[in-house]
Amino acid sequence: MDVAAFDYQLPEELIAKAPLPERDASRLLVLPRTEGAPAHRSVRDLPDLLREGDLLVVNDAKVIPARLRGHKEGTGGKVELLLVEPLGGRDWLALGGSSKPLRPGAIVEAHGARIEIAAVGDGEVTVRLPFEGDDLWRYLDEAGETPLPPYIDRPPEPSDRERYQTIFARERGAVAAPTAGLHFTDALLESLRLRGISLAPITLYVGPGTFLPVRSLRTEEHRMHRERYTVPPETAEAWSRTRERGGRVIADQARPISSSPPVTASAPSTGSSPTSTCRAPRCSCWSRPSPASTASSLPTVRLCARGTDSSATATRC
Repeated sequence: MDVAAFDYQLPEELIAKAPLPERDASRLLVLPRTEGAPAHRSVRDLPDLLREGDLLVVNDAKVIPARLRGHKEGTGGKVELLLVEPLGGRDWLALGGSSKPLRPGAIVEAHGARIEIAAVGDGEVTVRLPFEGDDLWRYLDEAGETPLPPYIDRPPEPSDRERYQTIFARERGAVAAPTAGLHFTDALLESLRLRGISLAPITLYVGPGTFLPVRSLRTEEHRMHRERYTVPPETAEAWSRTRERGGRVIADQARPISSSPPVTASAPSTGSSPTSTCRAPRCSCWSRPSPASTASSLPTVRLCARGTDSSATATRC
């Protein structure tokens, strides 16, 4: 299929650049699965759209300040690195940008640290950091920037450390927020619980494909990037119990569907799943199946909210 078939015009003024003061005030577009007109709602109406016995699966990945700015040792050339995935030890997969190509063996000085370019690939580099573990998290807290998506073309602000993070965030390592989850609040969660709707976490880290453009002309030629995930046994068991009693399982965005467990697990399920790179700004999605759907079927109704600004539009994802 021709990649150009997915192109569409999105006016710049409809891309939100800052969040609303209230997370759950963002607009929500409800698309009926079979018949009826789309309905314009707000995220805080979600309890009215779900029902008692449903299970809401949320992503507890926590965004780290993964963007580093520095310069090449010796030449002083500016370098920008975006850490996207740990490879073991002190090595990380990263996206790199500089005035001249980065080469293996080069040293980047960033906020008092010397970072080695260990390998260079197609649009990606392997960097060797001087820290790992808690020392690395402390360094990034001091030196790193919040990795805002490329369509939010403004410098990061101090408030982004809190607002570009979901209230579920627990597991550090994400370089992009699970955007649908950004709209949830403690009050909204309490309202869901009062309706008899349960929550269960998974951990899924958005991969580098989110940041890279689609360079292929046809979808068949596009390289799919992996995304790491972990499904706790408690979540797998909750999934199975919900389906056995006829309840619905709702992912709070599109990505958790690819890592959702089909059966009860006795140990954490971990792995990676392929993901595509969207040429347009990502949208936030909640998917829910029809009441008649089976345990093996995927949800086909998505509730989508694009952006976080009240002027942002909603669309099918």
